[in-house]
Amino acid sequence: MIISQLKPAVGTFVMLFVLFIFGCGEQPQVAEQPVQQENTMNDLAERYVKLTLAVGHHHDYYIDAYYGPQAWKSEKQPLANLLLEGQQLLANIEALDVSNTEKLRHDFLSMQTESVLFFIKQLQGEQFSFDEESQALYDAVSPNVSEAEFDQALAELEQLLPGDGPLHQRMAEFTKQFEIPKDKLDAVFRAAIDESRERTKQFIELPEQESFTLEYVTDKVWSGYNWYKGNSFSLIQMNTDFPITIDRAIDLASHEGYPGHHVFNSLMEKHLVNANGWMEYSVYPLFSPMSLLAEGSANYGIDVAFPEKERIAFEKQVLFPLAGLDSSKVDLYYAVQAVRSKLSYIDNVVAKRYLDGQIDKATAQQMLMKYALSSEKKALQRIGFIEQNRAYVINYNLGQDIVRAYVEKLSEGNSQKRWQVFSQLLANPMTASMMK
Repeated sequence: MIISQLKPAVGTFVMLFVLFIFGCGEQPQVAEQPVQQENTMNDLAERYVKLTLAVGHHHDYYIDAYYGPQAWKSEKQPLANLLLEGQQLLANIEALDVSNTEKLRHDFLSMQTESVLFFIKQLQGEQFSFDEESQALYDAVSPNVSEAEFDQALAELEQLLPGDGPLHQRMAEFTKQFEIPKDKLDAVFRAAIDESRERTKQFIELPEQESFTLEYVTDKVWSGYNWYKGNSFSLIQMNTDFPITIDRAIDLASHEGYPGHHVFNSLMEKHLVNANGWMEYSVYPLFSPMSLLAEGSANYGIDVAFPEKERIAFEKQVLFPLAGLDSSKVDLYYAVQAVRSKLSYIDNVVAKRYLDGQIDKATAQQMLMKYALSSEKKALQRIGFIEQNRAYVINYNLGQDIVRAYVEKLSEGNSQKRWQVFSQLLANPMTASMMK
């Protein structure tokens, strides 16, 4: 029994007995013990990983990647219990006094934990607006873009693609001549991946054992996906539900592979998990601030690896011949793509209005057909993605813009320094607000 739990009279007797044994008036000498902090960053990181994995039992694709100890995986627990655990964890993280060298790690872990708590509340059925969700999960809110801005871009496309019929149909007819034949897909994709890998290796030291497997799948709401398995290995899947145009080869090769998701995860594993022992980076919860950096850097990384002139030259010389396509209209094609990029935020606008209940599914489909220039089926696929992933859509365009602004500000227009800043960001992740 612990002495402090005894009644006062008994406690007094015990104290007198101790004094008698050690000699009257003499106090026993007790060695001073160093004061130990109840929580360390590594302790908190382990609790965070276990909490995140436990939440993953309640959502099929919340855990995008995990390569930590298998023993940390637990049985399914009630969400109410996980919420209490997460709240205590966040309180301990915020109470921890850290040095300047650990501040970035501490702040990132704090924001990731906050996103886990928010996601638990969503799983419990609490309702939030689109902007509240994007702020809590991804540390950012998409800017308001009006239809007037989109209409201006459409007017530019009307000049580039004159003719009769709806613009999205003319766009479909124009891009059809740039579709990669299915029997040429693998050769074109592998050539694009090989080139993006070689370009990345010139500036980023990749792990020696890094590798990937490429698969072609159907019936997905996304066009490509990187399933990172750990030990610098990825499974990269390409969705062939719809025809794939020649420009998407480099887009997907860079975004999913080099210097995109495959490199991002490999560098985190190499530098943070293996070298530093920061186990919080061994788990990747999809709906978290990490995704804004992951998707934003993967999109921006396309331009880092393939500056416009170099990209067009490589496609003309290598990819077009491999695909058996005529490259005579490539300049017009990229002029169209440049204007079309001004419409990228339509995803965010449609998702926000649809999920906030301002428009119905039919209206959302019509908006995507008009402003994203999608076919009926492609628009429905995109709505499926929005329904499944909700505010995640902001990570592609807003994430790209945030990463671009951060890297280009620090690199000051120097292409080699741009690679340096970019690779440092991949190896030392930051959330959106940290990049401001």
